[in-house]
Amino acid sequence: MAIKSLLHRISTVTAIAGTMAGTLLMSAPALASIFGQQEVDQSRFVAIASPIGGGSSHQLLIVEQVSTTRRCWNEQGSNPTIIDPLLLTFDFTGICGRSTDSNGYSIRIAGEDLGVQYSLRVVRRGGDMVLVGVPFSRTAGPEYEIGRANGVTTNFAKLTLDPGWRFAKRTYEGRTLGHVYITRDTAPPTTPTTPPVVTPPTTPPTTPPTTPPTTPPTTPPTTPAFRDIAGDIYAADIQLAVERGFISGFLEDNTFRPRNTLTREQLVSIVVEALDTLPDVNLALPTQVGSNPYRDVGASRWSAPKIQFARDNNIISGYQDGSFRPGQPVTRAELMAVLRRAAEYGRSLQGETPTLVGNTAAANFTDISGHWGASLITQMSTYCGVASPLNETGQRFSPDQAALRNYATAATVRMLRCLED
Repeated sequence: MAIKSLLHRISTVTAIAGTMAGTLLMSAPALASIFGQQEVDQSRFVAIASPIGGGSSHQLLIVEQVSTTRRCWNEQGSNPTIIDPLLLTFDFTGICGRSTDSNGYSIRIAGEDLGVQYSLRVVRRGGDMVLVGVPFSRTAGPEYEIGRANGVTTNFAKLTLDPGWRFAKRTYEGRTLGHVYITRDTAPPTTPTTPPVVTPPTTPPTTPPTTPPTTPPTTPPTTPAFRDIAGDIYAADIQLAVERGFISGFLEDNTFRPRNTLTREQLVSIVVEALDTLPDVNLALPTQVGSNPYRDVGASRWSAPKIQFARDNNIISGYQDGSFRPGQPVTRAELMAVLRRAAEYGRSLQGETPTLVGNTAAANFTDISGHWGASLITQMSTYCGVASPLNETGQRFSPDQAALRNYATAATVRMLRCLED
């Protein structure tokens, strides 16, 4: 299968890197001495702004045409050039290469591998979608603009690399790896290369100005809230959720554990805390309850007040045997059911009718036919893309698979966007 092939490539690179003790703690020059660079045919690669959240934001996807058996993508139009990712419709093993996160691509400048210092993101700036290299910390270096779509769209769009940047492959001990570099031979300028035109005054001032000219403040690059979300497909949504204050990580090691499963009580806590961040909303969440919300949720349980609040407002329901099973992993279908009810409740809080109005085309999931949640999953795919394919690729939703912390966070953020819009 295509997914297995992708995971195999990623695990191969990871395994190689894992044999080198302390690699992740090395400086960029140290990494440069470990990894080399192999030049490639530029026409076989394309950088794509891949839509997430129904196209409200994008992330980087790099596709490689490995063989000519079948085309991996088509291009159409300009400003921006729309990409049709054909590889999503067939098993692309051996035909196409696909890099979706920092395991598959990174920046290399002047022979230095900056994979542990920079992430690659697609951001919207001045009516354009720009590919930028963002340092993980303020001391890692400046931000770099690398390419752009020359326009904005909710679809897949081609990112044209700026002059000086090109694709290459990472090598290790003479072996070419699947990891893709976006590389250049010299450090790009971090300030405009053309000096501003200054027109001298016709009459010199007789006295110096009393107020020195001000310099617009620069916004420091955002440091990931947790060390283990850098490169995660949902990193931007996790960061936003942390900033809004409705999700947190694990204090003992300051991690988020994005690939961990989510329990039913954890989901309730996230959703009600998220609703409480809506503008002009104050849920006044209870801190204690006088009785058990469900027979297996004691009044003293940490989640009991939020579970009771969610139950009383029809955001959740229990099982026919009167249980809630708070510690049971929540499935992706159950996640959609809770988020739909939460969105309906959120609209009521805002004085609107609870009916959800979609704003994007329904996803054509291939594995939900006959499933109890088929209709609500389809509905939530039209609502800011809350329901999206597993790992944001292909056409499988995997309704009975356990929901992971990263996707549950991203789906909740998308629900909030729709409510606020």
